[in-house]
Amino acid sequence: MADSGTAGGAALAAAAPAPGPGSGGPGPRVYFQSPPGAAGDGPGGADDEGPVRRQGKVTVKYDRKELRKRLNLEEWILEQLTRLYDCQEEEIPELEIDVDELLDMESDDARAARVKELLVDCYKPTEAFISGLLDKIRGMQKLSTPQKK
Repeated sequence: MADSGTAGGAALAAAAPAPGPGSGGPGPRVYFQSPPGAAGDGPGGADDEGPVRRQGKVTVKYDRKELRKRLNLEEWILEQLTRLYDCQEEEIPELEIDVDELLDMESDDARAARVKELLVDCYKPTEAFISGLLDKIRGMQKLSTPQKK
C-alpha cells in the first residue's frame, strides 16, 4: 500500500484481510478509494495523509450454508438418477427436478406426485428415490432471487 506508513493506512491494512475459515468473524471488508477532491470527502476535499477510504457494503443474496446444502442435494440427485437409469450422467434423459418448485408445493403428496410424473419413463422402482428426496428437501429454503424494490 502506498500510504501504509500513516496511522490511518496501517489501521485499514490490518482490517482488510478476510478472517480464515471457521474464525467466526464477520467476513471480509471491502473498501472503496475515493479520488482526491471527490464529493463525499467532507469539507475541504482530501486529507493531507492521502486518499480517503470509505468502507463499502457488499450484500450476499444467499446463505453459504444453504448453497452448500443445495449443491450436496444436486450431487445426490445426479448420483441417484444415474443408478435409476443405469447410465452415465451425460446419458440421463432430459428432465429437470426443480427443488424450488417442490418447495413451493403444499404437501409431500403433491411433491411426490410431481417427481413421479418427471420419472415416468424410468423402468426401475422410484419410491426410495422419491422418499429420500423429500427427506432431504424438508427444511430447505428457496434460493429464488430476491425481488428489487
